Amino acid sequence: MIYPTRFAVMAAAAGAPVALLIAVLAPDHWYAGLAWPAAILLGALIDAMLALPASRIAAGLTLPRTASVGETVDAVISVEGPARGGPGTVQIAIAADPLVGLEDDGRASVQLDQGKGAVALPVATRRRGTAHFATFWVRWRGPLALVWRQKRMASEAALKILPDIRPVRERGARIFQRHALQGLMTQLDRGDGTDFDALVEFRSGMDRRAIDWKQSARHQKLHAKEYRTERNNQIVFAIDSGRQMSEPVAGIPRVDRAVAAMLLTGWVALKLGDRVALHSFDSRPRIASGLISGASAFPELQHLAAGIDYSGEETNYTYALTTLAARLTRRSMIVMFTEFTDLTSADFMIRAAARLVETHLLLIVVLRDEELESLVDHAPDTADDITRAVTAAGLLKDRLLALTRLRHLGAHVIESEYDRVADRLVEGYVDLKRRNLL
Repeated sequence: MIYPTRFAVMAAAAGAPVALLIAVLAPDHWYAGLAWPAAILLGALIDAMLALPASRIAAGLTLPRTASVGETVDAVISVEGPARGGPGTVQIAIAADPLVGLEDDGRASVQLDQGKGAVALPVATRRRGTAHFATFWVRWRGPLALVWRQKRMASEAALKILPDIRPVRERGARIFQRHALQGLMTQLDRGDGTDFDALVEFRSGMDRRAIDWKQSARHQKLHAKEYRTERNNQIVFAIDSGRQMSEPVAGIPRVDRAVAAMLLTGWVALKLGDRVALHSFDSRPRIASGLISGASAFPELQHLAAGIDYSGEETNYTYALTTLAARLTRRSMIVMFTEFTDLTSADFMIRAAARLVETHLLLIVVLRDEELESLVDHAPDTADDITRAVTAAGLLKDRLLALTRLRHLGAHVIESEYDRVADRLVEGYVDLKRRNLL
């Protein structure tokens, strides 16, 4: 593509007053006023012919493979042209992806030395997902600075934006430290489980039901069986990424709140020796991973979570949960993050959940709707305020009814504030594990 520079446009415009003056003072020679614009046009044509051909300019875009949400990384664009006779400076521009923010609208200049140069553009990551940089442009001036020659470049560069795991590691370390002080992790490992660990001499404070009377008679001393918590439990995180989960809470989509809570709980579960899988769905299943185990597998869980997209489709609980149940070959703990605002969608979810709780342990996590609660608690000033408060109260009543029905089915429910959902979920998981319900 070839088009005039700002200098060429301003130079051509500068001749307009002269042409007008000639037309007024010498109407018979009005055509003389066109000499200046014609000269600029001729110069632009010559400049376009002298400008470096697009085929002699090559450029490439390089990005890191991954980045965390809120992190700033560099997109490096390298330009290569002829060592002699080429432009000293080229300008580049990158097509912005909605998941990232580009400084100066993705524009920068590259100084070429011996025909080579590179520039790093800061890229600020805003949301999870995969940011694609499919197109960028390179342009350079002709030797007369009257025209731009521009080249459109295709790129396969992509940046996988992962959830930020720094809070996971910090909060996870605090959770382990707090539980270690209370002796909880020790209890989880030994003494309160279902798998036989060792035969030990009975001590004061031990459960009398653990006494092995046959071994005690043989050794002529009381002995008790000591158990440890069963490892390799299957924990499946099912995240609803439908329309309602994509709505923001305090500026952050609900699904991102769910992903953060899932990562923290998944990190703790892997540390405790359980196996973890991820299932994401909206109108149909989107992600169905296999089970992973070991703390070293946490980055894989993080990469899977980055693939959970924001959807505008309605959630199909029947299809998603039936597909999930068909994949599970043994009893598992299913942690489902979801949101509902009407009894119709809640009824579909309850029916699907009823089939799951027959075989599996189901834990449902929802965020409290603080916006509705504030409408109910706010003192009304106008008739519209009263209407909003009555409507909000009705929605909250329907929500409570649906959660109560789930509890009656045997599902465990966590309804939490958005900023405490991760801690509440970890506490719920550890409590269910300690009670040997898994």
